[in-house]
Amino acid sequence: FLAPDNSAFQDRYGDNGYSGDPKRKPEVSLYLLREGLAASLVCVFILVLWGLVHLSLQQLVIGRPSGEFNAIRARRHLEQITSVGPRPVGSPENEVLTVGYLIEQIEKIREETAAGPHQITVDVQRPTGTFSIDFLGGFTSFYDRVTNIAVRLEPKSGAQHLILANCHFDTVANSPGASDDAVSCAVMLEVLHSLANLSTPLTHGVIFLFNGAEENILQASHGFITQHQWAKQVRAFINLEAAGVGGKEVVFQTGPENPWLVQAYVHAAKHPFASVVGQEVFQSGIIPSDTDFRIYRDFGNIPGIDLAFIENGFLYHTKYDTADRILTDSIQRAGDNILSVLKYLVTSEKMADTAEYRHGNMVFFDLLGVVAVAYPARVGAILNYMVAAATFIYLAKKASLRGNADLACATGVTILCWFVTLLSVLIVALLITLLGRSMFWYNHFYACVCLYGAATTGKMVFIHTLAKNLYYGGVRLVELGDLYFDVSLLLWVCGLVWLTQQGLCSAYVPMFMVAFPLVTKLLLAKEFKHRGASAKYCVLYLLGLALPYVHFMFLIWVVFEIFTPIMGRSGTELPPEVVLATLVTLATIFLSSYFVSSNITIIFNLFLVMFLLVSSGLFFPYSGDPDSPRPKRVFLQHTTRTFHNLQGQVESQDSGLWINSFDYTAIQHITPHIPEINDTVRTECRQDRPFCGYPWFLPVRFLSKKNWYLPASEVLPSSPLEFSLLSKEETSWGTIKMKFSAKGLPNNSLYLVFNLLNVVLSLSWVESPFHSRTPHTDTHMLFLVLVTG
Repeated sequence: FLAPDNSAFQDRYGDNGYSGDPKRKPEVSLYLLREGLAASLVCVFILVLWGLVHLSLQQLVIGRPSGEFNAIRARRHLEQITSVGPRPVGSPENEVLTVGYLIEQIEKIREETAAGPHQITVDVQRPTGTFSIDFLGGFTSFYDRVTNIAVRLEPKSGAQHLILANCHFDTVANSPGASDDAVSCAVMLEVLHSLANLSTPLTHGVIFLFNGAEENILQASHGFITQHQWAKQVRAFINLEAAGVGGKEVVFQTGPENPWLVQAYVHAAKHPFASVVGQEVFQSGIIPSDTDFRIYRDFGNIPGIDLAFIENGFLYHTKYDTADRILTDSIQRAGDNILSVLKYLVTSEKMADTAEYRHGNMVFFDLLGVVAVAYPARVGAILNYMVAAATFIYLAKKASLRGNADLACATGVTILCWFVTLLSVLIVALLITLLGRSMFWYNHFYACVCLYGAATTGKMVFIHTLAKNLYYGGVRLVELGDLYFDVSLLLWVCGLVWLTQQGLCSAYVPMFMVAFPLVTKLLLAKEFKHRGASAKYCVLYLLGLALPYVHFMFLIWVVFEIFTPIMGRSGTELPPEVVLATLVTLATIFLSSYFVSSNITIIFNLFLVMFLLVSSGLFFPYSGDPDSPRPKRVFLQHTTRTFHNLQGQVESQDSGLWINSFDYTAIQHITPHIPEINDTVRTECRQDRPFCGYPWFLPVRFLSKKNWYLPASEVLPSSPLEFSLLSKEETSWGTIKMKFSAKGLPNNSLYLVFNLLNVVLSLSWVESPFHSRTPHTDTHMLFLVLVTG
């Protein structure tokens, strides 16, 4: 920042750091704004924008509800569904109580709207099937008579084309699943009620699928899309999911292709919240999660929209995911959005021939939840290249006046600064880990920002100050600031070009961070030249950066809102300090692109204070506060293991409590409270046994390689698993065909390891005896065709 001519400033700065020819006439005012005032302006700017981000997150509903969607009635559905407790697949809570309630409510809606222009058809499907998926390292899933409640809403004259709305009402074993995913089913019940009561007939039909087996890795959706008679008429779908508890639901993936779906959401959604950045991050695979979206896309070959609640992911899949934590406004906004988008789609002519509108991707995002923006990716690429070309022309002109060597040298200093800063912060993160204070930010997020943010800022200021004193001693500070502004432009525009060449729609973010600062700089060039960094210039400069910065800060919030809770369930192998320190460092580097500071004292003191506080153990990672819990995730199973040799004889047998920690701190914070759980009972992996000899419910051994096994009394199921090889034959074309028989209770996992081929097959199925009117026993057959070699 520069300052107007002032004798006090001249006494302080002289010729603004210039030690060259004093007779040379400066092109602009030489005086910089007071350092304290400049820093205060930047801080106010950042805090105001961060306040706007938080205000937009708190504003769940914009304007007054239209009355089409009744959130109070939807909340009653939510409370009723969750009142039965956890609803794992195969349990009476899931297969009898919840199914009964949903069918009862659907029948009430059908009776209420029988005289209207629509008809409702209900089909309770219980499919059996199998499929392979590469999720969690890859496995094969087998399911038996899982439950789907399919509700078809259409004009009484019928409909040829259908759109599918999907939710799931089952849960993991320890959670009432209010957000994941009972609230979505409650919203769908009320949307069904609203659409069925419309006086004007729909053009197309809607299938509301309440699926009862998603947590068993997407089984019920596979059963519907591959076996149900209505599936062939589905042209598109909307999937409602959750990775958090309450808040706003975000559109985090669409397609594949079919840009008309994004356009429908942008046009119709009353409270938009969508991000193509989220889509590309999620589809990259770095987030260990998946949804029914994948099944409909891969097995049904139909396009769709995937929405999920993402706030407060600390409570995801825990006992704290309760109905009282979901605000009525959160239900209202989700209902308003789903209802309006479905109403738009069922009247869209594109539903009749989706293949014609299939090709192309969309750049889409919202601005603080007020307005959504979407445009074709090819238009985005053209716009990106135009901005890049204009920026390179600007930089070339500046370089011709200044010299290419200056820009190249400053760029090298900046890149070196980034590398050294990241390395330094990672060393701090390593020290925190070695001191046993890992994950201190899990319950104290802003402590992480202060520690790693101060370390990042301090290191960058130190390196730039060093470069200024050693290399730029004869350069006026005003020109130095102008030079590093150009460096930031150059680095952002290089990122813009690279992302565009990779075909990533997220390239719109660096485009924002190039276009707005460049236009602001050009518009204020005259003011800057004649008056320097006056108060007017500083305010206008910050206003010019406001839009890209507030949007970028919103994306930063989304990243931390997703990844901070994920570190609590990412296993014992990934050091979370490295992840959070890297994210904070990158966020600080990007946000400081167009700002320069030289006061390192305050920053260093902040870092030192925070490091001492964290090292002392002041910030405990977890919390049992009922209002804001941060639970530690521990997977504990009471098991009895029996090992047989190849001849079928029992080699060994034991019983115990098998304990896994799903975060990096392992049992560090458990041992002081339960001394029996300590490192003396830690077990090693038996490589000669499938999955190290432990009964993993899902194949996630790669996430949690540290196991503890505390001896305990024997426990046996009421009906133990029976497994046998019925036949084995070598075929004429060089393969081996094996036939197995497996019998047992619901929710079994079977892992087969073939040493000859080094192949692991996972077979999961569900038996639900509550479906049958008479007692029965099922025998499940598995056929394997294995290629010898």
